Amino acid sequence: MTRRVVRYKFNERLVHAAAGLSYMYLLLTGLAFWTPALYWLAVVLGGGYLSRVVHPWVGLLFSGALVWMFVIWRGDMRVTTEDRAWRRAMRQYIRNEDARVPPAWRFNYGQKLLFWLMVGGGAALLLSGVVLWFVASIPWELRFLRYTATLVHAVAALLTVGGFIIHVYMGTAVVPGGLSAIIHGEVTEEWARHHHSLWFARLQSPGFPRPLAADPQPPVKSDARSRD
Repeated sequence: MTRRVVRYKFNERLVHAAAGLSYMYLLLTGLAFWTPALYWLAVVLGGGYLSRVVHPWVGLLFSGALVWMFVIWRGDMRVTTEDRAWRRAMRQYIRNEDARVPPAWRFNYGQKLLFWLMVGGGAALLLSGVVLWFVASIPWELRFLRYTATLVHAVAALLTVGGFIIHVYMGTAVVPGGLSAIIHGEVTEEWARHHHSLWFARLQSPGFPRPLAADPQPPVKSDARSRD
């Protein structure tokens, strides 16, 4: 049968879903607040008043999810020597010239870059958002805080929106199986070997806990090649 490995545990999939869904709500309501041309988004999501009330609370949920992701993934997101080699071959990766792309660990350099972008951008959104949430309590003498917070919130939003779009595109169109992995948590051994060979090799090493999941398919001949 096709052998599969666990790529994402349940808690990782849960926090990823919480971060993704909360960010989508923040993105849509934020666009509605940004320009009258997109105010209809707030109407669809329950109305302008409700969106204005719920937006900061969902922002706290998103920030909590980011903190959780940082706790469980910070070790995997450290940039290594292999990541620097992967970065130099990023053009070949974009061109799908996989044979010229160096092997990657559990997350490649592009995924790590996105992670730190979202963590840093999320922190900026949180701090500036708190100021804007309680802007009426800021003394006039400290009005520079509201101006600074407005600018920081807009810039951080634009950066994270760009990263979010790239992340969705890469996980659905460029890397087949990426979306399925974060939903179901499992990938085939062939997928792991092809996209993250260093991580797969570590799973194969003696003494390293290697979670396996059997694909509910009928047995195949031993010489049959598994597919993604």
